[in-house]
Amino acid sequence: MIRIVAGAAVLLLFAGAVDAQSMEEKYKAKLEKKFMKSIEWVDSLEKAQAISKKTGKPIFGYFTRSYSP
Repeated sequence: MIRIVAGAAVLLLFAGAVDAQSMEEKYKAKLEKKFMKSIEWVDSLEKAQAISKKTGKPIFGYFTRSYSP
């Protein structure tokens, strides 16, 4: 029984490492898409607020977890 539990734990750890690699690949693929390259993205709320105040334009937030662990 202990061997089965230990084996399952090892499989879960390996699957997590493979999944993290897959998520990194998805992240890189998303950065290459046309919509990601067509505008300048700001990754700081403070920067976005400053730009919004200066230009009078609203802030558009794009949230995703398709690549995050």
